[in-house]
Amino acid sequence: MRKEDAVDGEPTRRAVAKYGGAVALGGLLAGCTGGGASEGDEAATDDAGDESYTASISPVGEVTFESPPETVFTRLTHHADMAFALGRGDGITAMHAPDYYDGLWNQFVERLPGVSLDWSGRYSSWEPDKETLYELDSDVHLADPAWITQLDAWDRADIDEVAERVSPWFGNSLSDRHQDPTPEWADGYEYYGLWEQFELVAEAFDEPERYEALASVHEGLLSTIESRLPPEGERPTVVMIAAADIEEIYAYTLSNPGFLTSHTRPLGPRDAFEGSIESGTVVDFETILEADPDVILYLGGMEPGTDMAGRRTAFEEDPVGSEVTAVENDRVHPQGARYQGPIINLFQLEMTAKQLYPETFGEWPRYEEGPYPEIPEGERLFDRERVADVINGVF
Repeated sequence: MRKEDAVDGEPTRRAVAKYGGAVALGGLLAGCTGGGASEGDEAATDDAGDESYTASISPVGEVTFESPPETVFTRLTHHADMAFALGRGDGITAMHAPDYYDGLWNQFVERLPGVSLDWSGRYSSWEPDKETLYELDSDVHLADPAWITQLDAWDRADIDEVAERVSPWFGNSLSDRHQDPTPEWADGYEYYGLWEQFELVAEAFDEPERYEALASVHEGLLSTIESRLPPEGERPTVVMIAAADIEEIYAYTLSNPGFLTSHTRPLGPRDAFEGSIESGTVVDFETILEADPDVILYLGGMEPGTDMAGRRTAFEEDPVGSEVTAVENDRVHPQGARYQGPIINLFQLEMTAKQLYPETFGEWPRYEEGPYPEIPEGERLFDRERVADVINGVF
């Protein structure tokens, strides 16, 4: 997108496109989630020129773009990964914990030939400052305004101001676990699956071919999994945990609605907690032993700064933790990230399939450190070369 200055107080072509998004926000809040374009929308399209196009996502509504965005503000990593998948990884201007997620994502990117990623040093946007968004001057804010306005420093007027004066918002985050939006966003808020949202984001970037190519890889992977899953009664019991400090362990659900479980839900594991634990509940070794899972999935276990061997040792040396079946059978496995986009989702579907069903999908190597293990070509569940080509624009 061109970065032109306004002249004599009139909005630039880029600003006109952004304002179309702000109008759509108001229409959605009034209950207009579909239907024909308004006069303001038509004017925005005319002013933006013949190359303009529109895309739509809840809760933003319809947004008019004069040209595909190149620089991208994100807050959560499912959006950052979507931009990366569409060839805009280098254009990301902001994200949550950029150095942490740069390290984690590169553990997977290592296995994509000819692909590189560097998110280090980006603006950390967990609690974004409006003035910084002006300074970043990103072509699109790939973030959910309904999530942003949950922050004390933001309200609806701020959202509309940024959409008009900097660039549109285009993202959805409350689909993570089907969270309820605040009342001002509740009317017509829609929830999307991970790949459903990725398709909408691809439309915003005018990249339908890239989306279709990656979706084909994903569909093939799901088909492989679904055709080879053992009967439900033969599946392992599983818990997913995370802990920066082993003294405070958080447990997470595996199959509830939302894109956070898009890598575990298709594999149909049995919840060792039997639904008694909500995501984010703090548990101890006694609680885990009572559930006695066959497999423990350890979120963040593949981040370079995580001592995965030490986490296993903490279980093995504890008189209670050592009695857990998963610990006794050396089935404590690392995971990557819950806020995954399409690329990490492919890897996490493959790794989780191997971690849960080694007899069916091949053994998962015992991981302690380093990048995603090099899986023998005949045991891979998706084509790395194909994914790398799509990211690099060869499709």
